Amino acid sequence: MIDFIQTASFRTLENAVQDHFIAAEAPFSTVIRKGQTLRIEDSYGQQAIDTLFYNAEDYSERYSSQDTMREQGAAYVTTGTGIISNEGRIMLTMTADSCGRHDTSAGACSCESNTVRFGHGTKYLHACRDNFVLEVAKHGMGKSDVVPNINFFMNVPIEPTGKMTIVDGISAPGDYVELKAEMDVLLVISNCPQINNPCNGFDPTPIRVLVWDGEA
Repeated sequence: MIDFIQTASFRTLENAVQDHFIAAEAPFSTVIRKGQTLRIEDSYGQQAIDTLFYNAEDYSERYSSQDTMREQGAAYVTTGTGIISNEGRIMLTMTADSCGRHDTSAGACSCESNTVRFGHGTKYLHACRDNFVLEVAKHGMGKSDVVPNINFFMNVPIEPTGKMTIVDGISAPGDYVELKAEMDVLLVISNCPQINNPCNGFDPTPIRVLVWDGEA
């Protein structure tokens, strides 16, 4: 069991309003209310956590990687980053980051991309795109609603030429990010099942999601 790391005096395991363990390779979704703090924990280390956000009241407003990168003038998300929607509004603010490397350029793995990158023998392996499609369907959405995502804890160095390479993750067991919701948001996660590149250390593992109400 990973030890709980307390980052604010009013937050404990006992007063978390949501506490979820997400199995290796599995999808997950939940609603985070305005003012609540979301923690996504890489429980065992080196696990990419593909993540999308939607306005819980209007799913047509959703995370925009392009607007997020442009607004902050940086290719990665970290403490202080505003998670921006396609309407130009801040959905969440990243308030804590114990790892320091989170990609929002490389997107989600799919059966098609696996086939191109790793050969036809990988065509039927599970992929994040499948997870996302399955999970958003629970909320009345479809394939076209799955947009470019954040890859929490995925290490994707970008060279001066613009070349990107997925390399070994730097996250340790128990590393986490925390985000404060600036509106009611639907969180959708694919706990990445990729076994053909090092984003998961070739060994997908479970993760944890916690939510707290705002400070009283």
